[in-house]
Amino acid sequence: MKGVSIEERAINLAQYIIDSKDTVRGTAKKFGISKSTVHKDVSERLLEISPTLAFEVRKVLDENKAERHIRGGMATKLKYSHLHKKN
Repeated sequence: MKGVSIEERAINLAQYIIDSKDTVRGTAKKFGISKSTVHKDVSERLLEISPTLAFEVRKVLDENKAERHIRGGMATKLKYSHLHKKN
C-alpha cells in the first residue's frame, strides 16, 4: 500500500473488513501489512477520520472476537482429525 496516505489506507482497510467480514489477521495478510498497523488504523485513526465507518468496523471486529473460540476449536479439530480416521 505504498503511495497511499494513512487516512486512505485506514478507509480502505475499513471498507475491506466491512465488506468481507475478515479478521484483523486476515486483513493484514491480504494487504501485506502488520496486524498492529491494521488494528491501529481501524481502531484509533479511523475514529478521527470517519466515526461512522469506525463504528461499522467495530461491529464486525466485535463479532469476530466473539466467534474466535469457535474458529480455534474447528482448527484444532481439523488438525487432529487424521489421528482418529479408521481405514
